[in-house]
Amino acid sequence: MNAKSIGYWITMVLFCIAMGVGGFADVMQNPTIMASMKKLGNPDYFATIIGFWKIAGVIAILMPSFGLLKEWVHAGFVFDLTGARASHFVRKDPLPEPLVPLLVLAIGMASWYLRPASRCVAVVGTKT
Repeated sequence: MNAKSIGYWITMVLFCIAMGVGGFADVMQNPTIMASMKKLGNPDYFATIIGFWKIAGVIAILMPSFGLLKEWVHAGFVFDLTGARASHFVRKDPLPEPLVPLLVLAIGMASWYLRPASRCVAVVGTKT
């Protein structure tokens, strides 16, 4: 196993843990999550919706193949995490709240960048 492969697995596992635990906390309507949702002006059911899609996204990332689906999942996570960052920034939340989504996003982007060819979208006419 080379350094790129090790880096991929470490960042992918960390990213999936962060998104999976967050998704589970959202679905279970953890009191801390619900207080944050309320402070940001989101309805209670929003946590359940976001949590469901986070968990589904983690499952999709961990599945073998399905390269195009993985690309869409990563895009969705970028939208989720940049939206969370913007929401905390606009509300002028104290540190570390506005920085946590960016840290998780950085880990996710590293995982995406380091992914092996077998987890990429196959482009017609190219060798992977």
